[in-house]
Formats: sequence, structure tokens, C-alpha cells
Amino acid sequence: MLILSPNNWKDYELIDSGNFEKLERFGQYITIRPEPQAVWDKKLSTKEWEQKAHVRFIPKSSSAGEWKKLKQMPDQWQIKYEIGNTKSEIKFRLGLTSFKHVGIFPEQAVNWDYIFQSIKSLQTNQPKFLNLFAYTGGASLAAKAAGADVTHVDSIKQVVTWSRENMELSNLNNIRWVVEDALKFVKREVKRGNKYNGIILDPPAYGHGPNGEKWKLEDNINEMIKNVLELLDEKEHFLILNAYSLGFSSLIIENLLKGKAKDKLETGELYLNSKFGNNLPLGVFGRFRNF
Repeated sequence: MLILSPNNWKDYELIDSGNFEKLERFGQYITIRPEPQAVWDKKLSTKEWEQKAHVRFIPKSSSAGEWKKLKQMPDQWQIKYEIGNTKSEIKFRLGLTSFKHVGIFPEQAVNWDYIFQSIKSLQTNQPKFLNLFAYTGGASLAAKAAGADVTHVDSIKQVVTWSRENMELSNLNNIRWVVEDALKFVKREVKRGNKYNGIILDPPAYGHGPNGEKWKLEDNINEMIKNVLELLDEKEHFLILNAYSLGFSSLIIENLLKGKAKDKLETGELYLNSKFGNNLPLGVFGRFRNF
């Protein structure tokens, strides 16, 4: 089992975590956000957290809340990421949303590096890449920066618009945007006979499609994987399945992919290094490639 964390990201830092919160630096601004995985004690005191932070998220319900600014800062700002220690940079517009997110999941940088390096290693001329449950498009940007023909699928139109902003900030172009339920899209692609050299899917625990379609990870993931595997190009391909859900083990990922994937399967856990020692687990993954 692999345990992976992003390294050498100048614009991001997990400073501390504990008591169901995390203290993070995005660029020059420091946030305090809820984190259900952080069941331990903080290393720094509450006073030190508030002295460092620019803003704190205050939950008002199980799914929404508001931000309380502790220091002056903008509602939107930008950060960048250097992919795989190369000169290729991707950029993100961040913002204070009512859902505690700021527009990026930093632990996914490990997957961006893997995507970039995998596409660069392919012999196929302009490989095709599919990003499912694509959010604000970090994986799409990494694939495009590596030279892929990219299709980006998410069910929320505003998030796809945000992804387009990130593409433009990164001086990239020609990503195909699809606002649709991911499972419906994949089933239709199977019927069309379309193939992809690389696929990543990062499904939520719960979600809804644009027409009210319901997604529940444990109910739908097996069907999704069966269809996704049919979309992989037979000659050259790679796949990443990422899942962030409490109680979702890497063994579940292994059982979903084992036997269905002919290639060597790697599974493990993503986490973020903390400056003060409490490393934060943020999801499990499985990945394989045939080159």
C-alpha cells in the first residue's frame, strides 16, 4: 500500500490540524476550516491559530455556513502549482464559498503529477483524457499541460465555469466542458464506442446530477467502474480512482479494481504533511497503467 502526500508546493501548507479543524495556508492567506478526520488535539493553541489565520469558516448547517474574517483579505485570490517539479505551472482562482471549500483539494496534487507524467510517457499522439466528477479542474489542467485532448465532466454548471477560469489563468485552451451526470455520460460514451488513454474519477460520498440524478458512493461506484473500464484504450491507458468518504477503505478500492484491471494495481492513502506533526488523511486511491 502506498501513502502519498504532495511535496514542494510553495503556495500551499497544512500548518496544523486537530479538534475537527485544519489550519491551512493558500498563497499568502491562512484559513481555518472544519475537518471531520482531525479527531486528535491541535499542536498549536487556539490563540495561536487565530493569530495566524485571516479567516474562519463557521458552519450553519451540515452542508453550508459562512466565513468570518479575522484579518483583511480578498474574497478571491490566486495560487499556482508546479507540476511534477517541472517548469509547467497550473493556476487556480480561489474563493470563499458557502460550502467551506475554497476551490481546490490540495492532496490531489499527487494525482496531478501522476497524470502529467503518465501522459508524457504515452506513445499515442495527443492522448485522450477523461476527468469525471471534475470539480474545478486540477486534473484537467495537468492533463492539458502534458498535451492531452481533455474532456471535463461535472454536474454543476458554476463549477465548470470556475474550471474554465482556471484554464484561462493557466494559459491553456480547448478543454471540452460537459455539464452532466457522470454515470449517464460514461454509459453513453460506452455505447458510442469512445476510448480514452487516461481517466480519473473522484466521486463524492453523495451528490446530485443536473436533472436530479442521485449519486451515493457505495450504491453506484461498482456500476461506474464497470463502465469506466470499458472506456480505456486497449493499447495504452491509465486509470485513477480516488475516494474521500469516512470509513471508505483502500481495500474497497482494491476489491473494486482487482481482477477487472489487467495491469499492476497500486492502492493507498492520500494525506497532507503538517508543519507541526499531525499528518491529515484525506482519501484513498487506486491506480494502474499498462506502459
